[in-house]
Amino acid sequence: MVKISPLAVATALAVATNVDAFVGQRSYLSRTVGKLHMSAYPTSHEDILWTPSIKTGERDEILGPLTKYCEDLYSVTRRKTRTVSCGPINFGSDHPIVRQTMATTDTANVDASIDQIMRCADKGFDLVRITVQGRREANAAAKIREGLFKKGYDIPLCADMHFQPVVAQLVADAVEKIRINPGNFADGRKDFEEKVYESEADYVKEREYLVEAMLPLVQKCKDLNRCMRIGTNHGSLSSRVLSYYGDTPRGMVESALEFADICRSQDYHNFVFSMKASNPLVMVQSYRLLASEMYRLGWDYPLHLGVTEAGEGEDGRMKSAVGIGTLLADGLGDTVRVSLTEDPEFEYEPCNRLAEMAESRLAATNPEADARQKAVRKYVDTRDITTYARRVGALPEKKEEEKVDVGLFLNPNGSVISSISSPMLSEGNAPYLYKELGFKTAVGMPFKDIATSDSVFMRTLPAADDSKSRTSLRRMMEVGTGVIVPAEELEKNPLENAVALMSLTEAVAKNGKLPEGAIRLAVEIDGSEDDETIAKVKDLDPMMITVCIDENLSQLHASRRIFEILKANDVMTPAIHHYKTTSSESNELALELGTKIGSLLTDGNGDGILIEQVGETNFSVDFLRNTGFSLLQGCRMRNTKTEFVSCPSCGRTLFDLQETTAQIQEATGHLPGVTVAVMGCIVNGPGEMADADFGYVGTLPGKVDLYYGKEVVRKSIPNAEAVDALVELIKSYGMWKDKEEAEEVEEAAVAA
Repeated sequence: MVKISPLAVATALAVATNVDAFVGQRSYLSRTVGKLHMSAYPTSHEDILWTPSIKTGERDEILGPLTKYCEDLYSVTRRKTRTVSCGPINFGSDHPIVRQTMATTDTANVDASIDQIMRCADKGFDLVRITVQGRREANAAAKIREGLFKKGYDIPLCADMHFQPVVAQLVADAVEKIRINPGNFADGRKDFEEKVYESEADYVKEREYLVEAMLPLVQKCKDLNRCMRIGTNHGSLSSRVLSYYGDTPRGMVESALEFADICRSQDYHNFVFSMKASNPLVMVQSYRLLASEMYRLGWDYPLHLGVTEAGEGEDGRMKSAVGIGTLLADGLGDTVRVSLTEDPEFEYEPCNRLAEMAESRLAATNPEADARQKAVRKYVDTRDITTYARRVGALPEKKEEEKVDVGLFLNPNGSVISSISSPMLSEGNAPYLYKELGFKTAVGMPFKDIATSDSVFMRTLPAADDSKSRTSLRRMMEVGTGVIVPAEELEKNPLENAVALMSLTEAVAKNGKLPEGAIRLAVEIDGSEDDETIAKVKDLDPMMITVCIDENLSQLHASRRIFEILKANDVMTPAIHHYKTTSSESNELALELGTKIGSLLTDGNGDGILIEQVGETNFSVDFLRNTGFSLLQGCRMRNTKTEFVSCPSCGRTLFDLQETTAQIQEATGHLPGVTVAVMGCIVNGPGEMADADFGYVGTLPGKVDLYYGKEVVRKSIPNAEAVDALVELIKSYGMWKDKEEAEEVEEAAVAA
């Protein structure tokens, strides 16, 4: 058992005898030390009331098990959080979601930094973070703050601190907020040496240097009423935490709780938390776990949301929306930053839209959203937010008498189904359609590639006498592409080997009887059905379910209900999310999909995506196909292209990140299954290698280190040579394939 000081024992006893100790701000620590004079606050790690151990079971014993992670599982309600002040703005559930970004200028360049921060403020941001590497940047921060005030800008600044506890104290004089990273604020050793702890007491003993580094900053922030963010990053957990908890969401949470305990020991509560990761699944699980821990601890600190190193373009927006949108849909989050490998001004639109989407879903302030959420039939939510387990639908198996292989109509790692129309199949258009659907062709014949649509959806078919268009369809079907058509259309216009789509209600009424020529059944569930009807899917035995939620129901909650019923009845039919969009802008569509469908896929609920445009056609088949695959890849389901983990750039960046990232994407973007991390500096670089096969990390001005996993394999490569060196490194590990060779091999295989 870990040694606990008399002060801690007294406090724990107060906890054990007072059930109200965990309600809101009346937490167990504030009740025992809140009235003590500052001089009586703990100054030693032995006297601090640390959150009870999770490893020994002490936390469960004292505080009870984890219960909820959000305010309400069945309606969108913001988690109640305290107000945390940051200059002229406030974080917390009583205030609008704060939009923020990070400057990319060299902080020492005062004029350039002032200009960029003013542009960000003019764009609409509420707060800007700047990099502070040392005393030079701390001094510059003071000048930036003064210069902004002189120009009439009171937008608060946040100093991003790594490795420098003393500098953090200096810069607290100048800026309104300090971000500290528990992984390297006191324990900055960027090694991955595995430490062996014989007991929890050995692990706890090392808190001494955390307290020594952190206490002076806490006291200064309290004296000056500065705000703090305890910002854990999956890519920069300390070797101490990695050794004890592993590279896990639990390790991220426990790392943050230690630093919060230090703050709370001084009766300092003006701080927020963040749990960032480049992997949206890790990020979502970490935030939910932290929120759940705060509920049982009686803490009410706000949450800053972000997916770190999200990338750029639609992919970066999609990945951010998957992580941030999922949490906002649960009512979690008080401030948001969308980290893109672009200039900070371009982060505003996705950041603002995600916040607007979240606010439009709130039941308390949006009567229409409230009505949709209340219209969902009652169900019991049994999701386990402490782990991730994907529901993997059972693929259909080919029957002996079938002429096409229905097992190829879907993919076990997630399917993309493309919506097409009859005119696209004409003799003149078919070759272009094949390309749009991602087929490779040999002598005009299509065959599937790694990112070909698995099936197609058609509301109407070519006429029976349109032999050319029907031949185009047949050729796709012969290479394993399913053609899904509403049953009512097939009854009027039969198509051999088609998949007949019926509403579940219709399928039950017809006992699953197929129209002429149809080979299999697909059923559409819209969420309005009762539990008994949904359970009948098992008897119908369709090859797939399409989840297309009634517009009068909350998509999130109605979908969760459907998956709960499927689970309760052991229905393992693949479930494809059918998303209808009227969007006319690609970035908006990425945010919609990431928020509305990503929030379901992050729970492991869903086997693919069908995107259908409603009304005016704004996007090509090719764009929607690639968007679907990007969604699946962002949710860590199916890799069809190189995965890039690229940081958003800041004052620490040691090369032109946008230009370099573009060069690396051009050189290596054709390698599905390979993950490349592009990091502007050492701060998060090595840690993010945990999610990457190869890493490209700035270490000195004009120099780059290359990593394989967490291991540095080449050092100090000149920038001009580094991209070519990365390609050679990938080749040396047998993970390279030339673009031209890949196509030649595939065409040769078809010809054979």
